[in-house]
Amino acid sequence: MRIKSSIFAVSLLALSLTLGACSNDNGDMKMDKQEMKDEGMNHEGMMHSGSGEVPKDLKKAENPKYEVGSEAIIEADHMKGMKGAKAKIAGAFDTNAFVVTYTPTSGGDPVKNHKWVIKEEIQDAGNKELKKGDKVTLNADHMKGMKGASAVIESAEKTTVYMVDYTPATGGDTVKNHKWVTESELQPE
Repeated sequence: MRIKSSIFAVSLLALSLTLGACSNDNGDMKMDKQEMKDEGMNHEGMMHSGSGEVPKDLKKAENPKYEVGSEAIIEADHMKGMKGAKAKIAGAFDTNAFVVTYTPTSGGDPVKNHKWVIKEEIQDAGNKELKKGDKVTLNADHMKGMKGASAVIESAEKTTVYMVDYTPATGGDTVKNHKWVTESELQPE
């Protein structure tokens, strides 16, 4: 009887170890994140909604194409569900907007071609004319590890930027005070 009990216990232990080795949740999570990254959809750390606070020296747009309180359709695809979503304009500001590549202060791979950081979110920008290739330090905190990060400007444009509220076209919760969408990334409703 003891032999049968011992064989049963050893068999049960072997089966448990085999099943445990087959179901590794950590490996599956890494694969999912890697798949998202490979498809350019890794938004880990993205702060979808914002506080609505803007830099003190940011000037409201005098004659924006889209007035605060009006609605427009988002043509940008910075994040999943953004393209095609109906947006309510929460703020309109005239400034210089930049596409930047930066390495997060929290570690990890560089974030390439992040849209958008505005001049007022760049440390010591002052009245400097910033252009492609310039190295800057970011004061923006749109994503985890962005504030204080070293960045390279990939492109620059003088434009009206908008802070918008929208419900993703793919469904989900309303995103409030998203920063930033440029005028060329919006279409009339």
